[in-house]
Amino acid sequence: MLVRRPSRRGFLALVGVALLAACSSGGSKASTPVHPRRPPKHPSSTTAAVTSTAGATATPGRPGHVFIVMLENEDASSTFGPSSPATYLTKTLAAQGELLPQYYGIGHASLDNYIAQISGQAPNPSTRGDCTRYTDFVATGPVGAYGQLPGDGCVYPASVQTIADQLDARGLTWRAYEEDMGNLPPESTTCAHPAIGAADPTLAARKGDQYATRHDPFVYFHSVIDRPACAADVVPLDRLTADLASVSTTPDLVYITPNLCHDGHDAPCVDGEPGGLVSADRFLQTWVPKILASPAFAHDGMLVVAFDEAETGDATACCNTPPAPNAAKPGGSGPGGGRVGAVIVSRFVRPGTVNTTAYNHYSLLCSLEETWGLDKLGFAGAPGTPCFGPDVYNAAPHP
Repeated sequence: MLVRRPSRRGFLALVGVALLAACSSGGSKASTPVHPRRPPKHPSSTTAAVTSTAGATATPGRPGHVFIVMLENEDASSTFGPSSPATYLTKTLAAQGELLPQYYGIGHASLDNYIAQISGQAPNPSTRGDCTRYTDFVATGPVGAYGQLPGDGCVYPASVQTIADQLDARGLTWRAYEEDMGNLPPESTTCAHPAIGAADPTLAARKGDQYATRHDPFVYFHSVIDRPACAADVVPLDRLTADLASVSTTPDLVYITPNLCHDGHDAPCVDGEPGGLVSADRFLQTWVPKILASPAFAHDGMLVVAFDEAETGDATACCNTPPAPNAAKPGGSGPGGGRVGAVIVSRFVRPGTVNTTAYNHYSLLCSLEETWGLDKLGFAGAPGTPCFGPDVYNAAPHP
């Protein structure tokens, strides 16, 4: 259901109603034009984990540049409720764009959500535990239904693809911007991750460096970290400002991970900041205006502000997602990561709307793949996975 916001007071009332709505699902939509502005930088790996369901028909009125900001550990009722301290997100940005109050995480804790969002791979015991040790994924069999690789571990083999590999193969570009990455040696200033088999030293924030490996999903795939291009594509956040200067220097996919304080994970923070939604909202106030003022965003941009998971007491799910084959938990807390909500801002969406269609991280991956005419990876291609369509891209067509 789509509701047009008649006023700020009316919009806030609608938010409250939408947060009580029951989960519903949508259907897959046709893909949109590819924007092959640049040649491929390097070949992509091949994997049987790709489900070839992307449409071949171009659909106008979709974004070409997508900016994702990932925040942490908040449920939708807290973030978008009447007493939320995140006023920039819930009032300013939601009024400029579209609120998805029925957006869900897919698991607990953090890492399994990030992995799902860029690869379609479901949780396994190690990713559910945030991979305290940076171990290789050990497969226990061939690729199964919906591209799921059976087994357990953290760093997936090169045969398992991500949307980054898909963009590279299509001649499009991506970049992950990681706040605080490389602030404290010996942590690398680009493509930072522990050595295979080593303990992860970034599980807790450190003064001067609150980068968290587990919030940087691209470094959990050998298809990314084994290539020299990782150093060019997984970079500190401070490089974003220069990249936003022109359409040609802005990647097609911009993936932004704030540090452990500014993503809302910690509260209070090791440096004395309040953390939680207060610090997350301040981060958005600093960086989102730069994105919205960029030439690429004005040209064909879409900003998505999403959260990885709700509080651990909420394990609700949506969207017809099949059971995770590697993470069966008899008697466990539930199949999903809870209801977190998301906000989308773009000239392709009508400002001040509330969309109660249910989506999750697999839906976002599916939507990105349809945006660029890519095949569906993992559970993004499972039957019934809802992808963004006219309900989200609801603005009048633009020339």
